[in-house]
Amino acid sequence: VQLQASGGGLVQAGGSLRLSCIASGRAFGSYVVAWFRQAVGKEREFVGGIRLGGSTYYIDSVKGRFTISRDNTKNTVYLQMNSLKSEDTAIYYCAAVAGGSWSSIEAVYDHWGQGTQVTVSS
Repeated sequence: VQLQASGGGLVQAGGSLRLSCIASGRAFGSYVVAWFRQAVGKEREFVGGIRLGGSTYYIDSVKGRFTISRDNTKNTVYLQMNSLKSEDTAIYYCAAVAGGSWSSIEAVYDHWGQGTQVTVSS
């Protein structure tokens, strides 16, 4: 499966963005999908993910602000980001792995999108 992330941009603090991760190839519904982000000068970090059944999980810093959802009919996973903060500025990547297990570890995911830049101005 090939992934393409989109939807990034420049937004003021407190604003919202919705990122999309569109898959081509095999049915996306059989993949666990995660979002990672990498800020300048920092390691890439796990943000959250969505299991096959639709349950989601997030890091503490985005809980209550970010929501991951999926539309398997469109082979798309979304990352809705609300109440954005300057510290959310990063390149956001979607990643996927076939099967039912989820992980916050990068190495688990064998399909990656190209990343989309999110910049939050304060």
